[in-house]
Amino acid sequence: MDHVHQNSLGQHPLISQLATKIQSIWQSQLTLYPYQTPTDLGYVEGTLEGERLTIKNHCFQTVQFRKLHLELAKVGQNLDILHCVMFPRTEFDLPIFGADIVASRGQISAAIVDLSPVSPNHTLPDKYQQTLDQLTVPQFDHPRALPAWGNIFSDFCLFVRPTSHQEEIEFLTRVILFLSIHCQLSNKTQPVQSIEQEAAIVAGQRHYCLQQQKNDNTRRILARAFGAQWAERYLRTMLFDSVEVPVAERSVTECKGS
Repeated sequence: MDHVHQNSLGQHPLISQLATKIQSIWQSQLTLYPYQTPTDLGYVEGTLEGERLTIKNHCFQTVQFRKLHLELAKVGQNLDILHCVMFPRTEFDLPIFGADIVASRGQISAAIVDLSPVSPNHTLPDKYQQTLDQLTVPQFDHPRALPAWGNIFSDFCLFVRPTSHQEEIEFLTRVILFLSIHCQLSNKTQPVQSIEQEAAIVAGQRHYCLQQQKNDNTRRILARAFGAQWAERYLRTMLFDSVEVPVAERSVTECKGS
């Protein structure tokens, strides 16, 4: 199995800790199966403004999730990135878990976590809403404003710039809590029963991906290192790929490699 090794890229300690925690929770709470990552995108090296750029992708799938994706990226000594998204299969009415950390020159400049709804009325499933409503909201000195395309995020989205070790730990704790809740609730979720319900989930996931693809910061970094065409492919196939699987052709047993 594809393990994430702590600090394998020599990244910021918070990124290393979170990468290890995510992997541990996935392995303990979900049944993981291999995911077919494009051969040239699993591990990528390039150069950005004279600095070495390294990207490592770790992907799995489960019965409920078509893709669990953890990306670790590093640009020289200047930039460390963790990016994680869990894409549910389109027959499961589940939100999209996402978490990102960006560290610049050793300081965390952005940290975000959310369980993003994909329903037409932009609401979370009842079980998620009830569970998250009961949580205490952590307070941070420097909350950050969501980008213009950030209407995909829920009311529970946490987007901050942690300014102390204590705040870093509080953010880490919040991500682990969201992820654990998500794994537990997803394991209890049954597939939807109608084509209409699945079509709505497909549309919601597509909207999520299209909005995320508007993140010009990500596109700009990738384009400068690898060219615009490669950056576009990476955004659409590795980071935010939305798929529409015909109901008649898909089966939740596919992930078992049968």
